[in-house]
Amino acid sequence: MSSKLLSRVRCKYLRNKIIEPSSLLSNFQGHQTIGWSGFTGVDYPLQSLEPVINEVRSNGSFARPVFDLRVCSSGGTVTELALSELGMVRSRSPYQVSKSINKGLNNGKIDFHDHSLIDFAEQLTSGHLGAKDGKPQSLNIAIVEATEITEEGDLVPGASVGVTPELIQAAEKVIVEMNTNSPSLQGIHDLYVPTSPPYRRPLNVCTSKDRIGKTAIPLDPRKVVGIVEGSHGKFPTRTEPGNSSTKSISHHIIDFFKHETHRGRLPNNLHPIQSGIGAIANSVVEGLGNSSFRNLQVWTEVLQDAFLDLLKSGTVQYASSMSLRFSPQELENFYREWDFYKERVTLRPQAITNSPEIIRRLGCISLNTPVEVDLYGHVNSTCVMGSRMLNGIGGSGDFMRNAKLSIMHTPSVRPSKTDPTGISTIVPKVTHVDHTEHDIDIVVTEQGLADLRGLSPRERAIKVIKNCAHPVYRPILMDYFTLAESACLKRKMGHEPVLLDKAFNMHTSFLEKGSMKVSSW
Repeated sequence: MSSKLLSRVRCKYLRNKIIEPSSLLSNFQGHQTIGWSGFTGVDYPLQSLEPVINEVRSNGSFARPVFDLRVCSSGGTVTELALSELGMVRSRSPYQVSKSINKGLNNGKIDFHDHSLIDFAEQLTSGHLGAKDGKPQSLNIAIVEATEITEEGDLVPGASVGVTPELIQAAEKVIVEMNTNSPSLQGIHDLYVPTSPPYRRPLNVCTSKDRIGKTAIPLDPRKVVGIVEGSHGKFPTRTEPGNSSTKSISHHIIDFFKHETHRGRLPNNLHPIQSGIGAIANSVVEGLGNSSFRNLQVWTEVLQDAFLDLLKSGTVQYASSMSLRFSPQELENFYREWDFYKERVTLRPQAITNSPEIIRRLGCISLNTPVEVDLYGHVNSTCVMGSRMLNGIGGSGDFMRNAKLSIMHTPSVRPSKTDPTGISTIVPKVTHVDHTEHDIDIVVTEQGLADLRGLSPRERAIKVIKNCAHPVYRPILMDYFTLAESACLKRKMGHEPVLLDKAFNMHTSFLEKGSMKVSSW
């Protein structure tokens, strides 16, 4: 027992629970439902499952356990890789990014339950996840990371919260990994779990800075089967840099914000921003930093490196998030300037960050990246060619439906193996619908921006083709739309023209030829 670990477990009673990871082996047996903390690859446990992984690898006579994984939004790729390669994963929910898990769910060996994140938090505590024959499925074990346990026995999370409160609430057993590589983050969290309907009370959050909860999570000592010393999951490297395409997308969005403020439809400090992760999202954040906008509020799920510069410059006044997805160097900078950032950043559970009530009240501006968008504004965020699951819907469903401005940004084309412009992200009809036309306000590519608000489906189609489609696909898409409009109007069914026998020709062309460039309709 290290002195550092002992100093972090301030509750004297719980110090008796400190053990070596090897002592946890007996807890993992048979078919179990387990979950662990972490969000977008940040602060997930590593040490607690290592003994059972090593035993399965080295001991052929060991009875290999099988798990249903309830892990919030891609938290734990290293651990998931080992478990899935050893055939220890039967099912998984929700959003995931592990290549091994992805391979298993697409070849039918792993069942995947794709939920929006707000649904995941609620179903976790209700027992509905994985229910069989109408019987709720319990959560056998929760492994949660902490940076401190208070004198009262409450748990202080680290740089991500996710569903840690719900895991602790729902689990029969709790294992705590004390991250002694990180400083205690006591004071930065706002931790609150809504009560179950019909007794749920309003969430009194009216700005990104408002707090309604506690700074630590109550921990039932009777559930705790062990506290082990751990180290955080590997923090991501810096987000991939932007390119000319992502910077053009950013310029279009910033120009749109300027137009809206000039017309009086947005205040000068906009509305709270929600941004996804990736090169486009990072370019948009950097674009805000280079703009004239100041005193912005952020209400989002993940803070990336670029947000730190915006907080320092005053572009962003306050940021509320679920996770800090910083590169290792920026994370060190964050800890080094703790006194500055703790007054400007709050970390919350996803039941609060993704609450439809709060998103709508704050009037969030939501920016996310899809797989494809069709002429009428339906969006596919999850299933490539309609069938191959990519990662999952994540929190985009929560935000896109409830935001004041729902913005989808994407390159107009992506390369295939044989054609640098072989895939058009603007298509006649999406092969899978995650966000309907009723929830999407703006579509942006490097070609331009289409404001779909107040437009009929046929008006939307023309604007999306002219403003967002790549030049090589613009005539192809216009030919399809003209043909579909003419045929459907003749049948007196022209509200949203679709040719059932041709709508997916671009997709089938890609499967057959490696390019969506159909020669004729």
